[in-house]
Amino acid sequence: MLDTLLMALGLMLILEGLMPMVSPLRWRSLFEQLLKLEDGQIRFFGMVMVIMGMLLFWLVS
Repeated sequence: MLDTLLMALGLMLILEGLMPMVSPLRWRSLFEQLLKLEDGQIRFFGMVMVIMGMLLFWLVS
């Protein structure tokens, strides 16, 4: 189980690092746009991501 968790963490880090590595200017622009969002908008986006992750986890398991 720990191996699977570490593999998932590694995959997440790879995917999170692709954008800043490939296109740092675009990543910075997207990050600046994210900073302009209200707290409620960020929370909603976070909630959608958690629900999508849970659905994906449920479908795979």
